[in-house]
Amino acid sequence: MAATRLHFPVALAILLGLSAGPASAQGVVSPEQRIERLEKQLREVQRQVFPRGQPADSAGFSDEPAATQSAFRTLDARLGALERQLADVLRQSEENGHRVAVMEADLARLRSDQEARLGELERARAVPVVLQSPAPAPAPVATPPVTPPSKSKPASASPVATVPKPPPASSAATVVQQATPAVPANDPAELAYDEGYQLWRAGKQDEAIVSLRAFVSAYPKNRRTSWANNLIGRALLDKGEPRAAAEALLANYRSDSKGERAPDSLYYLGQALMQLNQAGQACKAYSELEAVYGDNIRAELKGLLPAAKTAAHCN
Repeated sequence: MAATRLHFPVALAILLGLSAGPASAQGVVSPEQRIERLEKQLREVQRQVFPRGQPADSAGFSDEPAATQSAFRTLDARLGALERQLADVLRQSEENGHRVAVMEADLARLRSDQEARLGELERARAVPVVLQSPAPAPAPVATPPVTPPSKSKPASASPVATVPKPPPASSAATVVQQATPAVPANDPAELAYDEGYQLWRAGKQDEAIVSLRAFVSAYPKNRRTSWANNLIGRALLDKGEPRAAAEALLANYRSDSKGERAPDSLYYLGQALMQLNQAGQACKAYSELEAVYGDNIRAELKGLLPAAKTAAHCN
């Protein structure tokens, strides 16, 4: 009985060991199986956490999902649009630069043309004929009779009456007489003027201009001043200096419109303006001559005036 009691637990343990042996052998799991099971569970968790796609290579530790194909296409399209816009901007910039260069060239050419035109206008208006309002016709000047020179008077100082001047080279058809009434032999002003006149007759224009200007400076109030200033303008015209001649003749007319040779200055002003290719201004000078002096114009000028107006195509 005791032996039965002692061996029962041992037999029970052996029985249990025999029954549990196969079960324990069947419950052993290899490491590969455990890893595979963990990977399946991890993928299941990832599908639940990241329903839109697998995470990046960080194996689930990234906060943002991996880029999808649609996102990549969108980003590529935006980059392409930016590149096209940048190319358009560059093209427009180059076109604008070309337009600016063309505009600058046109502006420089326009400025050059304007300066050239202004220069021509300034040269053309350097001797403007700004004629005064018609003044009352001066009273006719009585020409004293020509008296024969005395035997004791030097030949160079003898007064000249109606001495023809050789036609200038610029207008060979124009022959105007310059009359100098006789004066007393002891008049120094007359002798000074006659000296300049004789030089002009001899064709010594430079010496005549110097002599006549000296006379005007010495006798500014003398009646011969109008004659001397007019002759200075004619000498300049004979020298081929129409601009300087026009200035001198216009100044003589303006300074003393009642001077004895003011009408002559207006006529020869027209001649000088014709040489300057200013026919319209020449016509104004001829019109002023007729309006101011009328019948008091010397016969020589009155005979030359129609041809001069025809040459200038005056109305």
